[in-house]
Amino acid sequence: MRLSGLQKEVLALYRRCLREAAKKPIESRDNFKAFARSEFRRNTAMDKRDFGAIEYLLRKGERQLEMYASPGITNISR
Repeated sequence: MRLSGLQKEVLALYRRCLREAAKKPIESRDNFKAFARSEFRRNTAMDKRDFGAIEYLLRKGERQLEMYASPGITNISR
């Protein structure tokens, strides 16, 4: 199955989220991974052709990743 450019972008963002979670302290890594998984799963039912919404969520995810990647953030909770 070939992926579209937008699908590749979503997967790349997900991988970057998991990589950033691996950089966090051991005791909070699972919290970061669970948060990333839940955010992506929450939007899996979205229509694949709703490009505007997908692009919006990608931008939002990029901003969240940038914020959570900062060294001052050591834990996250839902």
